[in-house]
Amino acid sequence: MSIQAIDQHPIESSSSWLKSYYFIRFAVSAIWVAAAFTIAKSMPALAAVMLVAYPAWDALANVIDARQSGGLGRNKSQMLNFIVSAITAAAVFVALGRSMNAVLAVFGAWAALAGLFQLVTGVRRWRAGAQWAMILSGVQSALAGIFFVIMAGGTKAVGITDIAPYAAFGAFYFLISAIWLTVSDARHGSNRVAA
Repeated sequence: MSIQAIDQHPIESSSSWLKSYYFIRFAVSAIWVAAAFTIAKSMPALAAVMLVAYPAWDALANVIDARQSGGLGRNKSQMLNFIVSAITAAAVFVALGRSMNAVLAVFGAWAALAGLFQLVTGVRRWRAGAQWAMILSGVQSALAGIFFVIMAGGTKAVGITDIAPYAAFGAFYFLISAIWLTVSDARHGSNRVAA
């Protein structure tokens, strides 16, 4: 499937919106990771809530971002990301009743698909700036997803701390994109003043 077939209406997102959006995505992911490595690893109930909340937040974030440029109908990769993330949140809830390996398998399938959709979104909005980091994040997410699925089929006990590094890398890429846009805007502002 070509990128054009997924997204026929390229969006023109403003740099200021993307900066705010990426900083928020970074902050939420960073808090999630910190909680996963500290209080959640010894509190199974909290870990379960966090594991459902992570893809649910991704679904909501895609809706919020898409609304800045015409909604999900005009942004097909984000619409697909929203659908997959919402389904994943429900699937994680069900998988929690089976085993953490089942949860990891669900996360793996989601990470692979969401990574591909993020990659397409990054290519589509390339002119907005800092999308190279989002493309790298999408590729890494897809690869991590495959690794999770393989890991889920093993006998090693898994937990929320096995998923947290994946979220940490996502947070890192959002931060890089936000900083890149901030510096780029500052440089363009300086050039306008000099002119």
